Formats: sequence, structure tokens, C-alpha cells
Amino acid sequence: MRALTYQGPFKVRVENKPDPRLEHPQDVILKVTRTAICGSDLHLLHGLVPDTRVGHTFGHEFTGVVEELGSEVSQLHKGDRVVVPFNISCGTCFYCQRGLTASCENSNPSSDVACGVYGYSHTTGGYDGGQAEYVRVPFADVGPLKIPDGMEDEEALFLGDILPTGYMGAEMGEIKGGETVVVFGAGPVGLFAMRSAWLMGAGRVIAVDCVQYRLDFAERYAKVETVNFREVDDIVLYLKELFEGRGPDVCIDAVGMEAEGSLGQRVLGLGLKLEAGAPTVLTWCIDVVRKGGNVSIVGVYGPPWNLMPIGTAMNKGLTLRMNQCNVRRYMPHLLQHIREGRIDAKGIITHRFPLEEAPKAYHLFAQKQDGCVKCVLTPGHA
Repeated sequence: MRALTYQGPFKVRVENKPDPRLEHPQDVILKVTRTAICGSDLHLLHGLVPDTRVGHTFGHEFTGVVEELGSEVSQLHKGDRVVVPFNISCGTCFYCQRGLTASCENSNPSSDVACGVYGYSHTTGGYDGGQAEYVRVPFADVGPLKIPDGMEDEEALFLGDILPTGYMGAEMGEIKGGETVVVFGAGPVGLFAMRSAWLMGAGRVIAVDCVQYRLDFAERYAKVETVNFREVDDIVLYLKELFEGRGPDVCIDAVGMEAEGSLGQRVLGLGLKLEAGAPTVLTWCIDVVRKGGNVSIVGVYGPPWNLMPIGTAMNKGLTLRMNQCNVRRYMPHLLQHIREGRIDAKGIITHRFPLEEAPKAYHLFAQKQDGCVKCVLTPGHA
């Protein structure tokens, strides 16, 4: 099959790889129909995730058609169209039984931090991802969700990661009605966090970024106010003053480890790699949010540590909530939001490429060129 492969920092290419095969009775093989490039794929591309091996195939957002089934698969049939959660979960362990599928104990037994994840280095199990013509899906009766007849694959594609992640980001902020919300990051996860904040009853939502076309897109797509942090003297003071000097009720970090805005943090975390990325946005969230407010963290940070103002958080009485998204929990609910027109999921797609042009798509997305918000790849099958 044709598949994207990692060739070292800042370099990927599409080449031939062996077709995946059934390795367990609960596996299925999918023929991939759509696959997306995620912002967290860029952390891999840039060499920031340990044990990302040459030849590995990225991609944890994908839809596909069931081609082969293991002998113990009972919920799927050949020809079913499905969307697959990015986290691989067994459905039976201590955490899966409690709905915490992002903490599954059996899909990545080599780690007590991360569950198995498609296309996300050997620290998360070494599972090849979906930026390929075919992909193996373990525990197939647990994760995949059937795409209803009459629904396009692209409408369902983002149920596998960024839509549930953005929704969970808003949910962890405990938005009940009338709360003020600042979302840092106007990328795809941030956009869905903004839309979700409105669904939960937010009274005011502000997007913060430094890329103007992304802010313009957020204003149109999510109907939010926007702030370009490069155009104000001090983003923390600016945002606090927008909310009577106190700050908003909720701050959502939808950026993670490759944040702009602090040269020192970028040198320390991204250049010298003395911490797990640049926690600039996390620091801003803690400083900006009002006393007793909520900080929700869905931007990706790697272990083992980051410099962050935990003393400020403690003395302000903040609630910090964070997690890799327990995707499967949210998929049926968000499917209904899409079908009933409350969320235009595919509306964030700005670019589509054949799989063979994946390196070009990665460059465009990483360099924030041509107004790129979200890239979708279409594998070509013989």
C-alpha cells in the first residue's frame, strides 16, 4: 500500500509499505477513505515526541470501510463505513469501564501515562496511523462508530479527535450559562471549543491567536470576538481589562507545547528541549483567568515536566482540568449535533490533497500558508 512515512525531523514522504494484516481476533482492516493532518502531528514532524521512529506512519483522524474482520468481531461487517477514535481502548479494563478510554491499560502496557494512539510514536504503542491506504484497527467492537447512511465521510471525520477534544475542552470549563470564555488557539481544536462553548450557554467568547487569517476564520465560523496577541502590549493585562480587571470565568488552552509568544520558553522547551515544549499559553491561562476560575487544558504537552506558575494557580483558587480526550464517550452525542445542524464539522476544512501530496500538505499546514486551517487527505486505491 501507499502510506506516509516519517523520515526524521521536518521530513515525511509517501512510499510503499506492506499492507496491514489481522494480528488479533478483535482486529479489523479498514480501507481508508479520508484522513486528516492534526496539529499534534506537527509535534511529531518537528521531532518533539520521543521515540518517533523512521518509517512510522502518522495519522489519528480517519474514516474507512471495513475490508477484513477478525474472528471475534461481532459489531461490524464488511462494507461498513466507520470513523475511528484516535485513542485505542480495550473496553474492559479498570479505566475503560469508567468511560476513561484515553487511559486504557491494555492498549499500551509499556506506559502508565498514555494509552495506545494511532500514528503517534512508540511511546503510545507504535501503532501505524491512518495516513495510508489501509490501517489495522484493534479492539474493533469498542472504538469505531458506524457512519449513518446519507452522511458524508467528511461530516463524520472529526468525530475521531478534534471535535470531541474541543467539546471536552469547553465541558471541563464547567460552562453552565452566561460564563465568559477565552480560548487560546484559533486552530481546529480551538474552533470546536468555541462552538461548543456557545452550545453550553457561554455569555461571551474571545479567541486569541497571532495568525490573523485564523482569527478572521474564527470570527466567521465561531462568531467570536478576537484578539491578536502580537498587536497588544501585554496580553494578560489586556484580557483582564476586558473583564472588569478580574479576568474571564474560563480559559481554554487549545495550543499546547509549540506555543508562540515567549522567546525564553521556546528556546528552553523547543530549542534546548529542557522542558516538554513551551508552556506559554498555560501560563497565560493561569494569569488571565479570574480568581476561582477554571482552566481547561486540551493542548498537548509531553512528559516529564514544564515550568508553570502552580503557586499562582493555588493562591487564586483555580480549578485546572486536563486530559487526552475520552473520544468514544462523546461520539454519539456529537454525531447528533452534526446531523441536526448545530455544528458544521466539515466547515473547517480549507484544503484537500491526494495522499501522494501529503508532504506538501504538511508543509502548508505547518507554515500556516494559503489560509490553511485544516487539511484532509484522500488515499487513492488501485
